[in-house]
Amino acid sequence: MLNLRIDNIGESIKTTKRAMRAKLPDLKKIMAEVEEDLKREVDVIATARAKGGNVVPIIEYQDIVDEKIPESLKADLRRRGVAVVRGVYPRAEAEAWNDELGQYLEKNRYSERRPAPQVKDEYFSKLKSDKPQIFGIYWSKPQMAARTHPHSARTRAFMNRLWKYETNGKKHFDPDRETLYADRIRRRQPGDKTLGLSPHMDAGSVERWLDDEYQHVFRHVFSGNWRAYDPFDGAGRAETDEIPSPAVCSAFRSFQGWTALTPQGPKDGTLQVMPLTKAMVYLLLRPLMDDVPEDVLCGAEPARAFSIEPEWHPLLTPALCSIPKVEPGDTVWWHTDIVHSVEDVHRGTGYSNVIYIAAAPYCAKNAAYLEKQKPTFLAGRSAPDFSAEDYEVDFEGRATPDDLTELGKKQMGLIPW
Repeated sequence: MLNLRIDNIGESIKTTKRAMRAKLPDLKKIMAEVEEDLKREVDVIATARAKGGNVVPIIEYQDIVDEKIPESLKADLRRRGVAVVRGVYPRAEAEAWNDELGQYLEKNRYSERRPAPQVKDEYFSKLKSDKPQIFGIYWSKPQMAARTHPHSARTRAFMNRLWKYETNGKKHFDPDRETLYADRIRRRQPGDKTLGLSPHMDAGSVERWLDDEYQHVFRHVFSGNWRAYDPFDGAGRAETDEIPSPAVCSAFRSFQGWTALTPQGPKDGTLQVMPLTKAMVYLLLRPLMDDVPEDVLCGAEPARAFSIEPEWHPLLTPALCSIPKVEPGDTVWWHTDIVHSVEDVHRGTGYSNVIYIAAAPYCAKNAAYLEKQKPTFLAGRSAPDFSAEDYEVDFEGRATPDDLTELGKKQMGLIPW
């Protein structure tokens, strides 16, 4: 576990910031360069959005199968860190999953039977909007079918291969073998105002400065050679440590993601992103500037989502844009360092429903997580990274190992690859 104590985080931040500043004597000049470079990128996104355009790369699943994705599009994916992959699942199959999930929740009286969680989930407590009303369901048959679907495996392998996953003979992760990271579902009805989340980032907050492996990941930024930083360099990524807390991801996700079960797009209460992988450079250097208190990391607090705040990060605000319209069976992916949010209000006319499915390639960290996750699957408890609500322990019709294909059993760690 991370060698940090919550009660000495302030001192750790001060000490770390002093050491980092000592290695960056030209910090003001570097930050000016970063801001100038980033502003150009933000202006491109803001201009496209103002004209009704889209900057999120869109891929057809069949082009992945046929290996027809041009290198120019891959370069754009690495620049933006976000992608929509259309047609990963047949539309009819995704719509059937949506119906089956509704029946699963209704049959088991989910809304009536929800017990109080044993550990309160404070992960999003610092963000602007209400606590997200996500359904704490992990083991329904539709979720397991979607996660273990061979089309999903093919898509995730393609996304993983955008990364540099091997250096000097050391394999940081296996892009073609996937571990199953169980997450929840979203079922948002028209007019809902409770699900919004202000811009934030997952996969660690204060750890990005204080953890040794994260310092290695961001070594070029912290040494002043920021143009050499590669957001898709896998070295160290699967070896970082996190401060444990409900809803803090302790696995390595190359991309967060979800699968659409209903049509949704701008104004439908759905995902917004800041499609800039290099924005991380700005976010990392901002707390080191002279106008920031010594024990402050500009929106990063222990065991919380890394909040992007107008007070500290005004340069990024114009880059926030909604994802393009998606249909049932389409998937959305965003790099682990991409700032994202959820629209405050669902202004559409239909449900905005998704299954959260991330890319979690096989590595020692994810294999260890599987060992914690397997017993929760077998018992119907909440997945290990989430608040122990355990709604499904006695739910009828939840998935069992018998429902899994051989591929699914491998992804769950039930049988070896």
